[in-house]
Amino acid sequence: MDRVPKTTICLWFDRAAEEAATFYARTFPGSSVGAVHRAPGDYPNGKQGDAMVVEFSVLGIACIGINGGPVFGHSEAFSFQVATADQAETDRYWDAIVGNGGKESQCGWCKDKWGLSWQITPTALTKALGASDAAARKRVFAAMMGMKKIDIAAIEAARLA
Repeated sequence: MDRVPKTTICLWFDRAAEEAATFYARTFPGSSVGAVHRAPGDYPNGKQGDAMVVEFSVLGIACIGINGGPVFGHSEAFSFQVATADQAETDRYWDAIVGNGGKESQCGWCKDKWGLSWQITPTALTKALGASDAAARKRVFAAMMGMKKIDIAAIEAARLA
């Protein structure tokens, strides 16, 4: 990264910060890997030359990955929410995350293979859940609750039913 951002998301990894950053940069436009700071010597959980801190961005959001060992893991208390324009974009991100060792969850949530949570959220869902028609919102909500990956056609059908 050329400039130091005022705020940076810091993500703790066991040992895979560089691998995760590279995956995010390949998967999401506007993402990149910056500096990789390597250990100057051996340490309790690693060797000289291991990646210790990785600077990267995800969809333009500045992040730092720290390879801090197995002490802390990711939880659903933090997630990246990615707004998608259509089903193809929704499918592409979902399939990339889940297909790379990740896991499906409910209502558009999934986890990548490092345990980081993602919400792949079509803008059609957000708009449908904000509709002025309370009955339509209720139908959309009920449809979403039965989904893992969001199906935009099913959301639209529920909204219009």
